[in-house]
Amino acid sequence: MSKVVVVYHSGYGHTQRMAQAVAQGADAELLAIDADGNLPDGGWDVLDAADAIIMGSPTYMGSVSWQFKKFADASSKPWFAQKWKDKIAAGFTNSAGMNGDKLATLNTMFTLAMQHGMIWVSQGLMPSNTKGAQRNDVNYLVSYSGAIAQSPSDAGAQDMLPGDLETARLFGERVASVAARFTG
Repeated sequence: MSKVVVVYHSGYGHTQRMAQAVAQGADAELLAIDADGNLPDGGWDVLDAADAIIMGSPTYMGSVSWQFKKFADASSKPWFAQKWKDKIAAGFTNSAGMNGDKLATLNTMFTLAMQHGMIWVSQGLMPSNTKGAQRNDVNYLVSYSGAIAQSPSDAGAQDMLPGDLETARLFGERVASVAARFTG
């Protein structure tokens, strides 16, 4: 069994709810980046011991939150020691806009994973892009790079769409499946 960790920052609860769905699908441990951009005690050890690291951040102003960026910059210590090399990596994000430049956020996570020598896992879901598609369908927002969700700016985390959360759960399931293939 592979050890999967979901490391994430959530500003208003939406990304946390998405992280919970990803973790459910992956049977993963949740590791929250706090409001000051720090991991809890022992957090770096948890990541170093993982077979797969799934990263999550809200999309703010077209990129990751500053708290996630602080975490990314602090990962230079495991980078220097090559502790995450050849681990499985993936990412997810949420924003208020249907597009909201979420791909830029996923690209930031992808670049971080590539800097660490990790192996990126895509969404792996077909898009819900037919005339009959409904907003609550799985992968309705059509992302291939990672899981994405959209939450109106005046909606709480409890109002997230079941389709977006199911997309996140299936994404976690896929990452765990790929990690299992790599770890045997």
